[in-house]
Amino acid sequence: MSEPTIRRAAVLGSPIAHSLSPVLHRAAYAELGLDHWSYDRFEVDEAALPGFIAGLAGLGGEWAGLSLTMPLKRAVIPLLDRISDTAASVETVNTVVFDADGRRHGDNTDIPGMLAALRERGVTAVGSAAVLGAGATASSALAALARICSGPVTAYVRSAERAAEMRGWGERLGVEVRTADWSRAAAALREPLVIATTPAGTTDALATEVPDTPGTLFDVLYEPWPTALADAWSRKSGAVVSGLDLLVHQAVLQVELMTGRAPAPLAVMRAAGERALAPR
Repeated sequence: MSEPTIRRAAVLGSPIAHSLSPVLHRAAYAELGLDHWSYDRFEVDEAALPGFIAGLAGLGGEWAGLSLTMPLKRAVIPLLDRISDTAASVETVNTVVFDADGRRHGDNTDIPGMLAALRERGVTAVGSAAVLGAGATASSALAALARICSGPVTAYVRSAERAAEMRGWGERLGVEVRTADWSRAAAALREPLVIATTPAGTTDALATEVPDTPGTLFDVLYEPWPTALADAWSRKSGAVVSGLDLLVHQAVLQVELMTGRAPAPLAVMRAAGERALAPR
């Protein structure tokens, strides 16, 4: 009997040492019996990305796919043969799948991952929402909100340039986006759904502004966790969706795309992520 073909996948980004993706994907491979699959992490920045991608072409079909984190989600697009409509809608790719002929297909699992994480908490429709921050994750948040929000979305940003970008994404995605300066971000907390897309520490000062009856907070961070804002939100009995929820749901979709096996083991992957983040 011939040996099974080795298949490889990895997450790329800079910085990348903190990434939980290897933990989640390896847990899925083990549960699915994919003993000949491996998943690694590589420190790759925008300048190194073209060379890294080109270097995979001569490895005889070993590579099944890549997960991409910042700052590569837009830099990878010119290197691909095609991208999905979902990825094209926000010009953001977080998943690359290689077909049998070596063609590179880009997709975005962040958007359906956000929707799945919200649905898991019972959030399937809202009348309005707020987004804290701008950038690739914020544009994916707008794309998700385009499917569940019937009213306006207010984006709280730090510059006129970022405000214009978010309004532009709103027009493209069919979302009514209003913008406000970051100095007024406390007002966002009164919305039925708040999606925080900012780096660690950015929203800490808002923790004292959480209303007495908050709605749902979706904080895309998973480490450190809980954030000060998420902790304060929970103390007021508000619903909280975490960055781990997002990471797991989007990773489930990546595993299915890369391996062709569905459904991926959501509960197993979540448990692996929780163990990795547990205090030692």
